[in-house]
Amino acid sequence: MTTWSRHRLRTGDDFRAVTRGGVRSARSHVVVHLSFLPEGGDAPRVGFVVSKKIGNAVVRNRVTRRLRAIVRPLLERLPAGSAVVIRALPGIEAQRFDELEQQVGAALDSATRKLERKGRAASREAAR
Repeated sequence: MTTWSRHRLRTGDDFRAVTRGGVRSARSHVVVHLSFLPEGGDAPRVGFVVSKKIGNAVVRNRVTRRLRAIVRPLLERLPAGSAVVIRALPGIEAQRFDELEQQVGAALDSATRKLERKGRAASREAAR
């Protein structure tokens, strides 16, 4: 079991950098933003955005715990130095765990492919 604290996004600046500078992949109840942070380090970092539209504090915390449980085994699939922001959309609290797990995994895979394509395009552009 990994220590979660080394994988957390903490500052608003980091959240903004990932959501504005990276790639995005959406599913019906989650949106995944993936990017590389300049001071990324070796461990992938993850942050969650669960707004008040989702529900009261109890519901929001439950959604965050479920998302954290889904992401924990997926950390090893993420590129080193990457950062992920997972934004919950309304209706997520009613989703079954296995359906939510499938949505997060698919969105994360899609965002990873997009980031790889973006990186290859940038390296081709730099080679010109």
